[in-house]
Amino acid sequence: MPQGPEQRRELGAFLRSRRERVAPDEVGLPRTGRRRTPGLRREELALLAGISATWYTYLEQGRDIRASEQVLDSLARTLLLDEGEREHLRRLAGHAHTVQTAHEAPARLPSEVAAVPGLLQPQPAYIIDGTYDVLSHNRAAEELFPHLAEAPGTPSNLARWTFLDPAARDVVVDWEAEARGLLARLRTLSGRHPDDPRYRALIDELKAGSEEVRAWWPRYDVQVRHGGRKRLRSPGPGVTEYAYTAFHLAEQPDHTLVIYVADDASDGNGTP
Repeated sequence: MPQGPEQRRELGAFLRSRRERVAPDEVGLPRTGRRRTPGLRREELALLAGISATWYTYLEQGRDIRASEQVLDSLARTLLLDEGEREHLRRLAGHAHTVQTAHEAPARLPSEVAAVPGLLQPQPAYIIDGTYDVLSHNRAAEELFPHLAEAPGTPSNLARWTFLDPAARDVVVDWEAEARGLLARLRTLSGRHPDDPRYRALIDELKAGSEEVRAWWPRYDVQVRHGGRKRLRSPGPGVTEYAYTAFHLAEQPDHTLVIYVADDASDGNGTP
């Protein structure tokens, strides 16, 4: 699909962030004394990818040019991108379906879907949309994530809670790693909806209130939503390790049901 100016700027910023992340010796280049900037030079990347240095510079500057899938694959290999980053690169370059929601109201959950977290009680469960608004949750989730559902005048939002509510740093044991991952997933989702003003408003709010977001957002980390394990200070037993699983809703793939299950082998201190 066609790229807009913002999408081209995002593409340039993403390429630059990944170029600066790759050390010369990782791609077979010798280290040659002191470098003014981290990572690869533009000319080095272009040479390794088999493209014109001038043309690559235009691409990184956000000029109105279009990269072929062959060029994108070559850049992805040279930049050592993982599959999630490759997909993000393709989307920004206009070679993957990007959802446009600029003039659409957020979809309401059908009542039968909104009821699902309640049916999963006592396992903590909630449904979030692409901007991390909490669309539905059960009592166990409200107890596990204090204050998540208490923000007056604004919808409950997991990203806002993680970065702006001091309670999050008490509850989430490995707060920095978890917060970095959440921000990377938010970056990925915002790239899929370049014209949705809700993402820009949320990101601006997080930047204004969190020095970590201001520092981490320019790194351009991306990540898809997935399951995993998380250590949380839950009510009563102290630190508990949870396995959590994410299910995408069939008709709204950016809506995700997340379910937490406590590790029965945990001793209450997060140790199996």
